Parts: sequence; structure tokens; C-alpha cells
Amino acid sequence: MSFIFLIKLFRMIELINISKIYQLDGGNFTALDKINLRIKEGELIAITGPSGCGKSTLMHIIGLLDTPTIGKVIINGRNIQDLTDNEISALRNVYAGFVFQQFNLINKLNVLENILLPTQYSRQKKTFIAKDRALDLMDRFGIKEKAQSYPNKLSGGQQQRVAITRALINKPKIILADEPTGNLDSKTGTKILDILIELNKKDNLTILIVTHDKEIALRFPRIIQMFDGKIVKA
Repeated sequence: MSFIFLIKLFRMIELINISKIYQLDGGNFTALDKINLRIKEGELIAITGPSGCGKSTLMHIIGLLDTPTIGKVIINGRNIQDLTDNEISALRNVYAGFVFQQFNLINKLNVLENILLPTQYSRQKKTFIAKDRALDLMDRFGIKEKAQSYPNKLSGGQQQRVAITRALINKPKIILADEPTGNLDSKTGTKILDILIELNKKDNLTILIVTHDKEIALRFPRIIQMFDGKIVKA
């Protein structure tokens, strides 16, 4: 069974004894320390804790943006470390969608072009027409009329809706959002959280959000608390 076929049947990701250690001039820094964690299909999870506790590093490991120094990342029973870099890159493209605090949109591309960008890096045969899917998602999130606009002409809330649409374009199994409301006012941030929670409930998407805000975390049924690179509650 190919790894791409495995991910289409996504049921669980498991981290086993994961550590991430950075070699710095002043000595080694342990960003993650012996992490063990299971995330099942359809979960709605917040990772919380103080700044510098390892939240974003953990998200990067889960999203296959980074690799652990020690330990195993298992998806549906398959050890990801057995794959080549190209295979991991291809897998990440269909497995995870990412939403960041800074939106990470490209200002020289219009909204529709930004949303379609991930489809250009996907080497898998698509079961959908990318432009049609993009327009349908934009309509769902109230930004269809902004298709030809450029990111610097949009409000922060509109930019984050574009980022969420871009994250969804390849039909990922999990959405990973790193402080997605950090650059938004509280009212707009609440609307963005509503969108993510709705995606979990209506589309059965696994949603994992990183936040230092306890009030935001309380909207999620499962809260993973971190401190100094360790999970203290899961």
C-alpha cells in the first residue's frame, strides 16, 4: 500500500518519545523533550502554554514541516522516517493544511492565485477542479468577490479567510493553525475560530490550533498543555 493511499485513509498520527534538540553556540537547546501524543481523526484540539514552551515546534513536527532529533512520527502505523524527503514533501501536501498568524500570503498574487498556489506543488492526480473548488470555498467563507483583489487591499480577517481557504484547497486531513487570531481584533478572531470549529463539526476535519490564550483554548474539547518542551496535560 503506497503512503499516499495510506493518508487517504487517515485515522491517527502518533508521536513516540519525540525530542527536538537544537545545537547552539552556547550549547544544546531542547525544544521538545520526550513527547508522546496521539491525535485521532476528527479531533478538535488546542495546544497551549507560555511563549517558548515548544508549541510551534510540536505543530511543525505533527505537520511534517520539521523532523525530530529523536523519536518516531507514525501515521496510520507507518513510520514517516522511512520515507524519502520527496515522499514526505508529497505526503505533507495532501495530509496537512497550514494557517499562520502572519497569513503568509504573497502580495504580488491576487486572492485566487494565492489560494491555488498549493495545487501547483501537488504531484498527485486531483479528483477535483482546483479553480471550481477554490471559488466554492471562497463563497462559503464570504470572500468570493475578492478573487481578483490583492492581499494588501484586504482586512486582516479577510486575509485569514484567504489563508484558511488556501489551507483547504488540496483537501487535507488535518488543519494546523499557529496563533491564527494573533493579528486580529477579538471580534474578528472569534469569527475565525468559528470557521475552524465549523470545519471540524461539518467536515469532520481534524483541527489543531496553537494558542497562548487560555480563553481561546477553552473553546476546544481537548487541550494539550505544554511547559518547557514537555506535555504536562493531554
